[in-house]
Amino acid sequence: MEQNLQQAYIVAATRTPIGKAPRGMLSATRPDDLLATALRGLMAQAPQLDPAAVEDAIVGCAIPEGPQGFNVARIGVLLSGLPHTVGGMTVNRFCASGLSAIAVAADRIRTGQADVVIAAGTESMSQVPVMGVSTTFSPDIYARDENFGIAYGMGVTAEQVASRWNISREDQDAFALESHRKALAAREAGEFADEILPVEVVSRRPDLASDQVRETRKVVSQDEGPRADTSLEALAKLRPVFAAKGSVTAGNSSQMSDGAGALLVVSERALKTHNLTPLARFVSFSVRGVPPEIMGIGPKEAIPLALKQAGLALNQIGWIELNEAFAAQALAVMRDLNLDPQVVNPMGGAIALGHPLGATGAIRAATVVHALRRHDLKYGMVTMCVGTGMGAAGIFERV
Repeated sequence: MEQNLQQAYIVAATRTPIGKAPRGMLSATRPDDLLATALRGLMAQAPQLDPAAVEDAIVGCAIPEGPQGFNVARIGVLLSGLPHTVGGMTVNRFCASGLSAIAVAADRIRTGQADVVIAAGTESMSQVPVMGVSTTFSPDIYARDENFGIAYGMGVTAEQVASRWNISREDQDAFALESHRKALAAREAGEFADEILPVEVVSRRPDLASDQVRETRKVVSQDEGPRADTSLEALAKLRPVFAAKGSVTAGNSSQMSDGAGALLVVSERALKTHNLTPLARFVSFSVRGVPPEIMGIGPKEAIPLALKQAGLALNQIGWIELNEAFAAQALAVMRDLNLDPQVVNPMGGAIALGHPLGATGAIRAATVVHALRRHDLKYGMVTMCVGTGMGAAGIFERV
């Protein structure tokens, strides 16, 4: 029997500040604790909702092992103080894990399987290496040249995109500088205040003189990445990282980062039952595969599909969070799809703000949800390239 789909609404959205890895302000904070903090902050945004009404928590994590293994979603739920009746499932689609978590939560709402679901993401790149603790590949990966995009990392694929799409070093550095400029301007204007949840960081160090452990506490409320001291001259001095004669540098690539984000997704029935005010509606989600060696171009394929599913035209999207994994791939996507630079990452992107892998989709979704309301815009999008050759895109509507 066919069943009419319900609508899925976002009623709360928050994120932690993003810290630099591997020695930044959140480097000593466990990813499950980061998630628990985000979940507590999320529930505080909907005080009228009985926590027992939450049915599940879907959490993205790109490298779900080590401190963020053992089903970090469920661990975060229990650490947050949510009732033990709330489930937890960790999902992994690399850089699109957080966005995929939102899509899974929305699908459960749409099909009537649930009325209140948390969607989130968490990642500590300080505590879990970007390639994992003990990553191994099938020998066939190394035996076939076309698979180098899997075996040798995303930076090499960024060089491939820069070469094939003729993205110059100068353009990449200029894009990176603009990311920092926009992020700093947004911070100065208080644009991040709606989405960022201040986090108390606890540090414990042994004091040998007193034979005690000294505990210090500090509240952090701003992203650590944006730099006011960067310049084109400084960026131009950085050496290529992934190819001797390449153009991709640490300065025009996303920062390794730590952070978490969370959204509360509910049905229309839950809106009425719990007297909740919707912030946005989750409209559509798409994912498309591309050749791994040019993985950065993934959004170019995912964006048109997400628009088609939503029945929208590109010019109807007033705010686009295009994850800046690398300036080269972001520029290639923007040029191929003719994206309006004024609409893309108005508050800066991952080059300045950071990219905590599996958390990024949830973090940038929180940005979009609040930005649409703050700027009286109708539709926004979160999109990113994904390791091993994918692109993902999700569309939100202000309500």
